[in-house]
Amino acid sequence: MSAVGEGAAGERVSDMQHDGVLICDCDGVLIDSEAVAADVLVRELEARWPGVDARPVVMPLLGLRIERVLAGASDAAGRALGVADVDAIRRAVEAAAVNAPAVDGIAAALDALSLPIACASNSYRAYVEAALARTGLKRFFGERLFCADAVARPKPAPDVYLAAAHALGASPAQCLVVEDSTAGITAAAAAGMTVLGFVGAGHASPAQVDALRGIGARHVFDDMRELPGYVARWQATGAVLPH
Repeated sequence: MSAVGEGAAGERVSDMQHDGVLICDCDGVLIDSEAVAADVLVRELEARWPGVDARPVVMPLLGLRIERVLAGASDAAGRALGVADVDAIRRAVEAAAVNAPAVDGIAAALDALSLPIACASNSYRAYVEAALARTGLKRFFGERLFCADAVARPKPAPDVYLAAAHALGASPAQCLVVEDSTAGITAAAAAGMTVLGFVGAGHASPAQVDALRGIGARHVFDDMRELPGYVARWQATGAVLPH
């Protein structure tokens, strides 16, 4: 197990032996939950909106907070959702997603790293803690969990990434981020961090590769076994270069 998984909750980068900080999104990077979430969103919306094909309006919005996904889907479909509907759908999504498996290879990849690792998520902290605990990934993060319900603006705003860097005593230039969504990459890039795009989870599509590169991903990869190599190259050169 990586030594950083045992770090104290209050550790700052300046207090640790390090060559940078790795910050991972949760859904779609640590937990293979985005496809599960999409299926639940589509099912719940189509049950409320007869005759609407919800998948085309939901898929481009993945990575945003559920409330914003639902607002965007409502606008695109020209249908309304009440406050009770939004709350019920959010709970249904979280109940399904919290039982999703870890992304294939993520535990071994994190185990191979010796730098501080944090999580920055657009989900609620209670959900993130439950998902990481159930999959055994919580050991890599300790209390280094930064969630959208603790900042003023969720992704695609940079707030959660800036909060993570500040709490860890790191500058944005010291942070390497792994993200799977356009909202997340936009947020990390706006924070001034180097970003890797991951497309190996169950919800990824070929079109996503070009989309993620176009909004700021330095490199896009689909196999978590490659992550330690990218981290090492970034630590050595300050840039993650394509093969």
